[in-house]
Formats: sequence, C-alpha cells, structure tokens
Amino acid sequence: MAPDHRPRSGRRAIYDLQTHTRKNLIDAQEIRRILDSVAAGETLAEDALEKLGRLPFEDAGVALLDHHRSLRTGFPEVVYGAGKTPPQLAEITSRLYERSGVVLVTRTDADGYAAVKAVVPDARFNELGRIVWADRRPPEIPIEGVAVVTAGTADLPVAEEASETARMMGCDVTRIVDVGVAGLHRTLNSLPALRTARVLVVVAGMEGALPSVVAGLVKAPVIAVPTSTGYGASFGGVAALLAMLNSCASGIAVVNIDNGFGAGVMAAKIARAIAGRD
Repeated sequence: MAPDHRPRSGRRAIYDLQTHTRKNLIDAQEIRRILDSVAAGETLAEDALEKLGRLPFEDAGVALLDHHRSLRTGFPEVVYGAGKTPPQLAEITSRLYERSGVVLVTRTDADGYAAVKAVVPDARFNELGRIVWADRRPPEIPIEGVAVVTAGTADLPVAEEASETARMMGCDVTRIVDVGVAGLHRTLNSLPALRTARVLVVVAGMEGALPSVVAGLVKAPVIAVPTSTGYGASFGGVAALLAMLNSCASGIAVVNIDNGFGAGVMAAKIARAIAGRD
C-alpha cells in the first residue's frame, strides 16, 4: 500500500487553511512554501489548491490590501495618500511593509509622513514630490536610461513624483530641469542627455508644447505629463493635456493631468522590459 502523506491529526503543518485565515496573504515566497509543504507531504494538495485559488488580500478595516499585486504586475500595491487620515496611513503602510518589504505613498504631506515613519522607521520623504517610501528588499543594479524632463521649475512636484516612482521600481533616473520652449536653446543644450535616454518622461504645463519638441528630436518613446501649472485659459492643465494628445510628433503617450506616478510606472515598465528584467 502506498504511504499515506496526509497530515496527521494535530499537526496540519505549516499551511493548514486555519493558519492564515486573518491575513489571507500570498506572495512569491509563500507560494513556494506552500508547494514545498505539499511536496513534503505536510499539506494536502486540495488544501493547497484552495488556498492558492482564493483572492489574496488582507482586510485592514479601512482598506482591503492587495498583497498579490506584485505577482501580477511586478510591484506591490502603492498607497494614494490624499484623503487618507494619518491613522489610516499608518495602519495600511505597516501591513504592506510587513509583507512586501517595500512601501510607496503618493500625494501625502508632513503629517502623513510622520504617521508612516512611526510604524515604518525606515520611511523617507520627498517633500517636493509629496511621496513617502521605504525599501528593505535586496538591492538590485539600477536600470539606466530613464530621464525625467521638466518644462519649468513649477512642474517639479509632478516630476519628482515620477522620478521617485521609477526609482522605486528599479531605475536610475536622470533629471533634466527647466528646459521649456520659452527658451528653446536650453532644450537643445540638453540634447545629448535627451538622446541617451531609452525612455523619457516629459512634464509640462502652460501650453504643453515641450513633449512635441522632445519627441521630434529623439528615438526613445516619450511619456507626456500635462500639469495644472498655468494661467486661467490653461484650465487647470486641460490645455496642456489637449496639446499633448494632438501632438503631430510621433512616439508620444499621454497620462492624466499631474499624474507623475502613472508616468513613472510606465517609464519603469518600459525600461525593465528593455533590460530584460521582466
């Protein structure tokens, strides 16, 4: 008779379905442990299948935390800080950091940073970009080739959000600042750096012309970010958004107004794909 590998009563081993009922978490390491536990005869295959098949999230009371996101998309869940209270940020970030070893909070302020810092001592704050991060993952060699370009100094908060996001996703980011079309010689002076990049995030408000100019000068893809910088007829960035969407230069993709985070993610995904990291 074949040996019975089912768990004995009283020792349902490491991955009994009762063990992690509260957290209901799965990441790459946990999946490996589940499979190892099945291979060792410590867990029934049907129990492991049921656990793997459940949507892996954690009910934190104020939010349902998606701990499976890094497996699906390559990076853990990012916290949008605007509208969240300091206690909510503390609760959410502490749980995310415990599981993934990395936390990224966008659109927050000094109070939000203080709340995160209290539960994640490693947290750091880019005040200009309004972004908080902590990272205790094993270091990897940064991927070169991402450049973040701003038309004016007023566009820096959005540019910093993009830069920190791409950096957290493993990229070495070059910043090229204040090279808008009002002084085109500044743009042309930056041409060597622009042409070295493999992907560019170009941030501009007012009339939003800079991405069109840059895309006409480089081979790399351009991610255009309209900002809400500008006078009344800019309509809070709508004028720049429409200009970028209607650009006659090819190779431009456009994200939403002030969406530095989205641009940083897209740039990092492109850079990682080029580098063969994903």
